[in-house]
Amino acid sequence: MAIKVPSMELYRPAPLLSGGRGICCVCSLCTAKRLGGQENSVTCDVMFEVRGFRMILCACITPLGFIYYSIGLVCLLSTILGKTCLQKKPFIVQAKRLGGLEKASTRGAQESAQPKKRAPLIRGTVSPPLPVPGNIPRPPYVGTKYVPEIAKEIQMHDKESIVHMKAACELAARVLEYAGTLVKPSVTTDEIDKAVHKMIIDAGAYPSPLGYGGFPKSVCTSVNECMCHGIPDSRELQDGDIINIDVTVYLNGYHGDTSKTFICGEVDEASKRLVKVTEECLLRGISTCKHGTSFKKIGRRISEHAERHGLGVVECFVGHGVGRVFHSEPIIYHQRNNKPGQMVEGQTFTIEPILSMGSIDCDMWDDGWTAVTSDGSLAAQFEHTILITRTGAEILTKC
Repeated sequence: MAIKVPSMELYRPAPLLSGGRGICCVCSLCTAKRLGGQENSVTCDVMFEVRGFRMILCACITPLGFIYYSIGLVCLLSTILGKTCLQKKPFIVQAKRLGGLEKASTRGAQESAQPKKRAPLIRGTVSPPLPVPGNIPRPPYVGTKYVPEIAKEIQMHDKESIVHMKAACELAARVLEYAGTLVKPSVTTDEIDKAVHKMIIDAGAYPSPLGYGGFPKSVCTSVNECMCHGIPDSRELQDGDIINIDVTVYLNGYHGDTSKTFICGEVDEASKRLVKVTEECLLRGISTCKHGTSFKKIGRRISEHAERHGLGVVECFVGHGVGRVFHSEPIIYHQRNNKPGQMVEGQTFTIEPILSMGSIDCDMWDDGWTAVTSDGSLAAQFEHTILITRTGAEILTKC
């Protein structure tokens, strides 16, 4: 279960071109990832047509921009004289601003599939919270309506606590996989909540979201443009929907936290691609993790992959430490950042990137929980709880 990002100053290096290999000047001197040996933004604003070939000159937003313009003009003259260094295949580079995040994308012979138009998400009726047997231990926040502060305590584990942590995470993973089998057209998210609730309490665990800051349900179900924290209700899933199900269980004093985006029925290719790339971003972020690694590498790796596919990384929700406490330090930023801190062996936390097809800004419904993209574009999320080891990271919420 993601938490709202604390206030911070973002480090925003210039965006990359999709794929990181586009040539934005006439003779490979200026590439998407290496412009004078460093990452830079480019704005392609001059295009020439010479002898049937297209050439684009780029104004590089650096002090060296004038030099690159000059090089481009030299290459233009060379082309006119017959010494062309242009590619014969038309190649267009465009730059655009999306939701406050500047990105660039390439358009070649193939166009990306467009998502089908769909009606905006409309809330249904929310049923009362489900009861939990009195013999099942509750987290300390249950019974209050205040969202707990993010704990400063780092969730560290010895051999004994790792056993308990793994048990909670394994249960969460099994519940999530079961919930995914229920995703079908005409099924309501309230029905998914009831099934998840029963499976959790039957295992002697408590559904962590229930009563957290007044959250009224046992699971989060975020459909289509909902970024996260969707409240299960009477709305029926539609053919072509995507839905993130976020499961957290509290078992023997430990929280296990995981989520996954599922597709419902026949889903268009653009939506499938969003889901696929989001999961890849999570796994790439995890692959950077091991003892001594800087936390900021997670955001860099996720951002690189998302930008390569023309998708935006949502910045307003973050991963977190998890264990005996539901939400604690460290805060895991999924976008590029310069935040300090290194991973330590025995530490557990979540990585849970949210990617959007459009705006990365969110609007909050008046229920205080449901966060949707400001432009109505689709969003997807995946999440794992991981344990840092000396040589890597163990995914605890993997079935």
